[in-house]
Amino acid sequence: MAGGKPDKAAKQEARRVKRVESKARRRQIWDAFKMQRREDKALIPWMVGVFLLSVVLAFGIGLILDVTGVVGGLQWILLPIGIAVGLLAAVSVFGRRVQRSVYTKADGQPGAAGWALDNLRGQWRVTAGVAGTTHLDAVHRVIGRPGIILVAEGAPHRVKGLLAQEKKRTARVVGTTPIYDVIVGNEEDQIPLKKLQRHLMKLPRNIDTKQMDSMEARLSALGSRAAAMPKGPMPAGSKMRSVQRTVRRR
Repeated sequence: MAGGKPDKAAKQEARRVKRVESKARRRQIWDAFKMQRREDKALIPWMVGVFLLSVVLAFGIGLILDVTGVVGGLQWILLPIGIAVGLLAAVSVFGRRVQRSVYTKADGQPGAAGWALDNLRGQWRVTAGVAGTTHLDAVHRVIGRPGIILVAEGAPHRVKGLLAQEKKRTARVVGTTPIYDVIVGNEEDQIPLKKLQRHLMKLPRNIDTKQMDSMEARLSALGSRAAAMPKGPMPAGSKMRSVQRTVRRR
């Protein structure tokens, strides 16, 4: 019995922590919804629209099958399914519009590409700021199944040379492993921030996980030639001069 009490207490504590975390997540979602609703007037109409469309389609299909004599009363069976699908569709619309809003706000801000890379899903090894300037231009290194991807952000006339130098430095270490280079931006031959993750996902798979581990170990020895970058996109209106002074000191 004595041994059972600590186990019971631990389980109760785990349940309590889980409830607290669940409550915090719900609060975050609700806060995000309220903020998005204030900024995005089309959010509610879109969510209600996809919900009603899903319900009407499910009920209509069941009604058609009932009228034609295929299955009687199927519309009432499909109605709860339509409601469930409608709720999922509405949540999906909310998530996509929030994501689009976040990327729109981050677009063009120093550190935005590094932030987007940190949110990659899957087996990606991201090293932010392997090269950079005091103007907060930066090159980030990504190791994945395609090979090595160097992602640059900043003023095009500066990052092109920075990217070329880092690509040459990386090639000496990785041998024949493919190296891709990407410049994030909205000009010609650049990849918009909101499409960066999708672009990386579409690259061909050239190496396996073991080779990724080997590349990561070799490239870690190169170190970084960049000044400290901001953790995520810099807020609009932030003072660039004070940030640049901080970068120079580091």
